[in-house]
Amino acid sequence: MSEACRGGGTATLGAADWLGLAAAPTFAIMALLAGVPGGSAPDMLCSAGEGGSPLGGMAAMYLLMSAFHAAPWLRLAARRGGGSRGRY
Repeated sequence: MSEACRGGGTATLGAADWLGLAAAPTFAIMALLAGVPGGSAPDMLCSAGEGGSPLGGMAAMYLLMSAFHAAPWLRLAARRGGGSRGRY
């Protein structure tokens, strides 16, 4: 494989890593925004039918998506904290 091809693959992998790291915080922010009371009229109509729980509907979905996309953050933490094991 040529140097140009390997360089392009590395740059693409780097962009994919950054995108993976951006997913979990983005979904967490969206969950907070979806759970804030005083949303738009359709949000009020939907929450009235569910009993008014702030964690119902979209907020719960965004929290789950944030949890499912936390793997890149856990890998990053494990890589950085690998040298601190056994120092208790």
